[in-house]
Amino acid sequence: MEVKVASTKDVPAGKMIGIENSGQKVVVANVDGSYFAIGNICTHRGCKLSGGTLNGQQVQCPCHGSIFDLKTGAVVKGPASRPEQSFKVKIDGDAVFITV
Repeated sequence: MEVKVASTKDVPAGKMIGIENSGQKVVVANVDGSYFAIGNICTHRGCKLSGGTLNGQQVQCPCHGSIFDLKTGAVVKGPASRPEQSFKVKIDGDAVFITV
């Protein structure tokens, strides 16, 4: 099911935002006009990834430095060992949708 989670104006290039939809916490990032969405709660200790650092197609957790790939949710660098859930993103006009 596709759910509208933001407007493209909410997520300019090089930025990310944390959203919550039906109890599911997601970080949506705009990397050079491509949008990605993964779980927003770090699988290591539960910190919000949206408060971390966006570096290209990767996000670094602000608490312990784990790095996740925004396209796949995979752990690039620990201490986290479990990947984040990744979500398919669709842009329709200026609306950002994710498939949940």
